[in-house]
Amino acid sequence: MVLLYFLLVLFSSIAISAIGNSLVLNFAKTLGIRNKNNITVRWSNESKPSLGGVSMFLVFVVSGFVVSILLNEELQLIKNEYLGFLLASSAAFAMGISDDAYDTKPWFKLLIQITCGVIFVFSDITIDLFNQPILDALITILWVVILMNSLNMLDNMDGIAGTVTLFVLISCLLVLFVSSGFFISIWSLLLIACAGTMIGFLIYNIHPSKLFMGDGGSQFTGVIVAFFTIKTLFHANESIGTTSWLGPCLALVALTPAAADTLTVVINRLKAGRSPMVGGKDHTTHHLVYSGKSDSQVWKVFLGLSILSSVMTVLLYILAANSTMAAGIIGIVYFLSVFSFLHRKTIKYQQKA
Repeated sequence: MVLLYFLLVLFSSIAISAIGNSLVLNFAKTLGIRNKNNITVRWSNESKPSLGGVSMFLVFVVSGFVVSILLNEELQLIKNEYLGFLLASSAAFAMGISDDAYDTKPWFKLLIQITCGVIFVFSDITIDLFNQPILDALITILWVVILMNSLNMLDNMDGIAGTVTLFVLISCLLVLFVSSGFFISIWSLLLIACAGTMIGFLIYNIHPSKLFMGDGGSQFTGVIVAFFTIKTLFHANESIGTTSWLGPCLALVALTPAAADTLTVVINRLKAGRSPMVGGKDHTTHHLVYSGKSDSQVWKVFLGLSILSSVMTVLLYILAANSTMAAGIIGIVYFLSVFSFLHRKTIKYQQKA
């Protein structure tokens, strides 16, 4: 019966997302169209609707409403967290969709990102590393800002950001099941719904794409991933009684494709004397194309890395019950190996003039 509920939520969210994206494509004329004068920054040289975030937010709102009715008793116990999650997600989506329409200033985006982090803190959604409220609050806010920017930067080629996000959510869901048991809860249902909406989006975003995620999608997704990594991965140690530093290790492994790309871009841009926040065709995905791979092949590389990262996250959590140190070392070695592989590609293969 539990599995049936999960499958119902999954396929419903996929269907709503796919229908929503189809409607966006049918009705979008100029709103959210990207790349008219921006082809030097974005990889694709075609103008396409950048409204993938609309269906994501739609599924999120619908599933949140349904879950709050079905599990009202549980909701009363976590009402503060739930409302904070909804408020921060809504703020991120509103800021992102505004940026898609009006190209908002960087300082405004940063302000909203910090605000989302502050909402988390005041809603008791925090990363508890040091058991020092102020320090842990600052780390939580920083984590939210980093993820919102990292996933926004990763949205640079068809299917990449959506695929990486999907498997991060799967990692969170699997760790939740392993640590807490296979049962229906608000967070498990919302995780499945968010994974479903990502699948529905990828139907239209995998190369050759018909629809871009846009800032409305990437900023919203950043908050979603930040929330669920905090709720599941950063607190995974509590169920096995080990150190709180297991959380950052699991989060790093689950987010390895995104983290490796972001770190590579930041390092290379700083070395070149450029701002890390200014877009360009210098991501690891782009350099894989410069090495001779097609867009579809690059997506398959990141699909493979995302699947591997998800499997590694769950295995390391299981291993941590016996040896946290071994899990931590393996996790760090794994991340550094992927980072080294992708970073070397950016050094060896450059954009052709």
